[in-house]
Amino acid sequence: ADSDVKKKRKVAEIYRALNSDPIDVAALRRMAISEGGLLTDEIRCKVWPKLLSVNTDDLPPLPGKELREDNKDYQQVLLDVRRSLRRFPPGMPDDQREGLQEELIDIILYVLKRNPQLHYYQGYHDIVITFLLVVGDRLATALVEKLSTHHLRDFMDPTMDNTKHILNYLMLIIDQVNPEVHDFMKSAEVGTIFALSWLITWFGHVLSDFRHVVRLYDFFLACHPLMPIYFAAVIVLHRKQEVLDCECDMASVHHLLSQIPQDLPYESLISEAGDLFVQFPPSKLTKEAAQAAQAEQTAASTFKDFELASVQQRPDTVLRQRLRERLRREERLRGEERTKSVLTKPRTNRFVKLAVMGLTVALGAAALAVVKSALEWAPKFELQIFP
Repeated sequence: ADSDVKKKRKVAEIYRALNSDPIDVAALRRMAISEGGLLTDEIRCKVWPKLLSVNTDDLPPLPGKELREDNKDYQQVLLDVRRSLRRFPPGMPDDQREGLQEELIDIILYVLKRNPQLHYYQGYHDIVITFLLVVGDRLATALVEKLSTHHLRDFMDPTMDNTKHILNYLMLIIDQVNPEVHDFMKSAEVGTIFALSWLITWFGHVLSDFRHVVRLYDFFLACHPLMPIYFAAVIVLHRKQEVLDCECDMASVHHLLSQIPQDLPYESLISEAGDLFVQFPPSKLTKEAAQAAQAEQTAASTFKDFELASVQQRPDTVLRQRLRERLRREERLRGEERTKSVLTKPRTNRFVKLAVMGLTVALGAAALAVVKSALEWAPKFELQIFP
């Protein structure tokens, strides 16, 4: 009964934000982040466009079949879509599923045709499927195009360089929270490739329950574009004991981490990801990288038309080496019974903060900070569409 009351109250809050003048996008972001997300696909159809600043009164026409003629990506897209059977609801009639697969191909080719700077990657179709199943083909086309030119932009470069740079955040975050797990993974030389499919499909490819996928999409759409990498980090940290109990070699650790559990405590992990974003925002993580080297900026850190508040630069090898050197220096100082190093104190404080403050995305400070970070890179664009 309490759960039903909470849901009804939340639905009322969502519609109040939708019906306010102007639309209360900050409130919608809080609703998408907080426990349960946006609750229903009917609500998502109304809220997702607001989170992406898409004007539903000016949607593109449905893509035509002519897009398939002489299209360099058509064959690869066709192969990927044919392999996507498990992404459709079980029990869906074949003719309905085949119709959706045709729509899926058209949406992908339409976005690529209109944005020649974007390059198709395997896994992109997993994201498009999610939007297609939730909002239908025409609205999905508009949402996917906006998402592709912003949140997913780095994954759609001609090379994977920027994607690799973003994956490097994973180890930086883990190192800040649990140096033991970080050092174990470094010793095993496992790298971050196990999380590649998580990141580039927003976990759509690896989670079997569609409810969990759309819940994460609510969260990611309401947050900073790097939030999926924070969520990847909390999954690894959630499994820290399994990791440390594993054989310290690349094959064993990679096998363990690449098999993502399906029974994850999603709401608590979402809260933890929000907490980590507040504790270690991208600007803070990359500040030392900026000092260590003049690193190339990624699209996730620039988003010029979304006006990101701070310049962010990729974490690189130089930063990781410097952190290791500081850890070694800390050990030497401790061995000599000297004052604790500068590195130790912030880490201790961070653990205390996480334990004592008990921040949760569902309530209070962390939600506001995460929402603020999302709004900082999109305010003027939203005001243009929703004056």
